[in-house]
Amino acid sequence: MICPVCGKQYDKNRIQTYADCCNQPLIIEFDFAHETKDDIKQEVRSMWRYQRFLPFIEEQNIVSLGEGFTPLHTFEKLSQELEINLIWKDEGVNPTGSFKARGISMAVSKAKELGIQHCVIPTAGNAGGALSAYCAKAGIKATVVMPEHTSDLLKEECAAYGAELLTVKGLISDCGVLAKKISTNTGGFDMSTLKEPYRLEGKKTMGYEIAEQLNWQLPDVIVYPTGGGTGLLGIWKAMEEMRQMKWVNGKMPRMVVVQSENCKPMVEMFNKGKVPENYKATASAVLGLAVPFPFAKDQIQQVLHKSNGNAIAIPDHEILNEISKVARIEGVLLSAEGAACVKAVRKLTDSNWIKKAETILILNTGVWYKYH
Repeated sequence: MICPVCGKQYDKNRIQTYADCCNQPLIIEFDFAHETKDDIKQEVRSMWRYQRFLPFIEEQNIVSLGEGFTPLHTFEKLSQELEINLIWKDEGVNPTGSFKARGISMAVSKAKELGIQHCVIPTAGNAGGALSAYCAKAGIKATVVMPEHTSDLLKEECAAYGAELLTVKGLISDCGVLAKKISTNTGGFDMSTLKEPYRLEGKKTMGYEIAEQLNWQLPDVIVYPTGGGTGLLGIWKAMEEMRQMKWVNGKMPRMVVVQSENCKPMVEMFNKGKVPENYKATASAVLGLAVPFPFAKDQIQQVLHKSNGNAIAIPDHEILNEISKVARIEGVLLSAEGAACVKAVRKLTDSNWIKKAETILILNTGVWYKYH
C-alpha cells in the first residue's frame, strides 16, 4: 500500500485509511509476474472470480451477495443513429441495485477480517444502501449519513437493513463532515469514498469484466458518470494491471468524465487546471454526480490526461430528457447517471471528438427505479 505522490509505504496488515503524508488516497500495488487468465475462477459468477487479483482475504471473511459479473449490451438503434458501436454495462442488476455493491463488498469483507465492528459512510444514496446490506450480512453496525433531499426509497432501504440513518441539509460534502465527526467520537471506521483503500479494489473488477466480456479487446472510449471517481480510477487500474500481465494490448481507451452542470468540479479542473477557490455546487437530480470536492481529484485528472480523455458537463434537464429518449428508442430505463453518459456521447459525437465506427462503452451505474 503506497502513497501515489511520495511513495511512502503503509502496512497492509493494519487498518488503514488514506495517505496522510500527502493527503491522497492509498493505492494497493500488486506484482502480477506469473498470473494468467487461468487464475480467473470461471465457475464463480460474481466479481470474486477475480479473487486472485484482489487484496488477500481469508475465504471465511468474504461478505458477498453475488455482486459483479454484470452484462454488457449493445444499443442497436442508437449505434445506427450515431454511426458508432455503443455498448453499455448494466450495473443496476447488482445487489442493492447499483455498482456500489462491488466496492462495499470488498471493503466490508476487509473490515470483517480486520475486526472492525462499526462502519460510517456519507452517501448520496446508493452507497448507503449497499453498506447497510453488507454490514447486515457481516454483523457489523452501519451508520449512514445522507442528504435530506435524497429520495425516500433510498432512505427506507437503509432503515430496512437495520442501519442507523442520519440526514443532513446540504450535499455529500456536508454529510462527510458529520461522518468524520461520528467516526472520531465513536471509533467507527470511516468508509468515505477513497478515504480507505478497498472500495477501489472492488470497483476495479468492472475493468476486468469489460475486458473479459469483449474478448480482451478494449473499447476506444469509456464514458463514466463521475462523482467521487472510484469507478473510473478502478477501471483504469484494472486495465493497467492487465497490460502488466499482457492480457490486453494496443491503445488504452480514452476515458471521459461526465458530470452535471450543477456540480462539475472535475470538468472545471480539466478545463482550467484547478477547481476554482470557493467552488459552489448545487444539488442535482443526478444524485451520484453531486460530489463537489472529490478526494481523488488529482488521480482523476491524471487518468484523463494519460488516456487523452475528456470531461463534459450536462444540464440536469437534458439528462432527465435523455432517460425518456433512450427508454422510447431502446426499451431501457437508464439511471440518471447512465443517461448522462448517453447525452455526453451524443455531444462528443456531434463535435467529432468521438469518431464514426468507434466502440464506445458507457456505465449505467444503477437502476432507475431506486430514484422514485
